[in-house]
Amino acid sequence: MTESVRLDVWLWAVRVYKTRSLATTAVRGGHVRVNGDPVKASYALKVGDEVRVRIAGFDRVLGVRELLAKRVGAPVAAKAYEDRTPPPPPREFVAPIVTRDRGAGRPTKRERRAIDQLRGRD
Repeated sequence: MTESVRLDVWLWAVRVYKTRSLATTAVRGGHVRVNGDPVKASYALKVGDEVRVRIAGFDRVLGVRELLAKRVGAPVAAKAYEDRTPPPPPREFVAPIVTRDRGAGRPTKRERRAIDQLRGRD
């Protein structure tokens, strides 16, 4: 077993990214940090490192448990890292958007008050 693996290879092997080239592009774009520092795709990852990956606007924090150089099945890949991602913040209630039928004209005063009450703007 090796003592280190390239960062982009490990991200691909543990199925964080679908292809190695996507992993490399993400690292070059600054979306991946190791132990809080921006690194290159060729960074030698070691057991115990903390990898922070930004995907779809959210950070995933992964602790490296095992080094993988080849892509493996999902159950094996899940054992290679420890997911330290904090739970997402609770979603705020968003009032539904009120739509009117086309050609219905402007709402009356009574309808405007009902719309405001529905949106929570009493």
